[in-house]
Amino acid sequence: MTTFDVYNAALADELLPAMGCTEPIALAYAGAICAKRLGGFPETIRVEVSRNIIKNVKSVVVPNTEGLRGIEAAVVAGLVSARPEAALEVLSGVTPDEKKEIHERLASQKMEVVPSDEPDVFFIRLTTTRAGKTVTVVIRTSHTNVTRIEEDGEAVFLKNDHAEEEEAPELWHISELIRAARTMPLDVSRPLLERQIAANMAIAEEGLKTPWGAGVGRVILSRNPEDPAVRARAWAAAASDARMNGCELPVVIVSGSGNQGITASVPVVIFAQSLKSSEEELLRAVLLSDLVTIALKQGIGKLSAYCGAVSAGCGAGAGIAMLKGYADNEIADVVSNALATTSGLICDGAKSSCAAKIAMSVEGALMALDMVAQEKVFREGDGIVQHTVDETAEAVGRIASRGMVTTDKEIIRVMLGL
Repeated sequence: MTTFDVYNAALADELLPAMGCTEPIALAYAGAICAKRLGGFPETIRVEVSRNIIKNVKSVVVPNTEGLRGIEAAVVAGLVSARPEAALEVLSGVTPDEKKEIHERLASQKMEVVPSDEPDVFFIRLTTTRAGKTVTVVIRTSHTNVTRIEEDGEAVFLKNDHAEEEEAPELWHISELIRAARTMPLDVSRPLLERQIAANMAIAEEGLKTPWGAGVGRVILSRNPEDPAVRARAWAAAASDARMNGCELPVVIVSGSGNQGITASVPVVIFAQSLKSSEEELLRAVLLSDLVTIALKQGIGKLSAYCGAVSAGCGAGAGIAMLKGYADNEIADVVSNALATTSGLICDGAKSSCAAKIAMSVEGALMALDMVAQEKVFREGDGIVQHTVDETAEAVGRIASRGMVTTDKEIIRVMLGL
């Protein structure tokens, strides 16, 4: 497999359509599998989840439920929809009658929700019973990665159902990603990138048109609607405004996150429009943004106390730098500058303020761009900045995946009032 094949395979795995925040959707997906195998809505429901699932489901609206939030709502919505074949768009086909049923079931159905003892950062075990039959579904590591399905205690599906092994990932080099984005054929990635741009710009437009959530995007845009830097932050934030508050439009995710998929693409599109870039220039810039986002998340993991919008903001900065004609070493400096600036942003779950964190991550990238344009770069020894951008990215990964474990636990305690 060539390097380009590796990147295309990663994009095919990462650039997936999803409706709603992906953690509650993963719960809904597990529920849909259970309901379909049971042949109806269960009589008993028990769900075990890791702390990051608790954090990312607590405050976000579950789409197509008329404003419901939380683990119970996500599970019930999936059980009622019973459409596992739709994967991360499992709730896209919910009918008005099913919405009514979701509310009725949620009000009447008891559900046991317990923290998981499994070591996985991402873990869901849903156990349901109906008419004497029991179905259990286990999802580990990522949102649709079903590792076990049991019926009446017997495994009917099994795939790598064990805790994640802590082994260092083989990290990509930023210089190689820049070269690939400039030169690799687009025949495989083009439809993926075009779908990402179309979906994420559509929900951004909806977020500006309708007052979703805290309306962060609309607030930012009011500063100066003609400035592309303002528009880049506003449109990206507006997409999150809509997505975090129940908008039923899909997004295309990156690294398991719709907010990262939005951040990696929307600001790049806004600058391409402003610069009157060609279609190929836009696609290659979004390609670079996606690849950088994926690379930076390799050492962090999909869920942690580290806000993933930071990685995607760095990716967007790299894509915009490419559009502006920056040299390869200058693009790498943009990523390094951005990492040095916004890496302290914490993740306190999915909710309305994600839109503001996206805006701040994009602003960090834009400042990094301006610094490089004036030949200003943070040097080795400036805090976490290392000798090369790859070493800085690896250092950030260590901080996020190891150093912030205790931070993550404390964030959850605060969120739960413990």
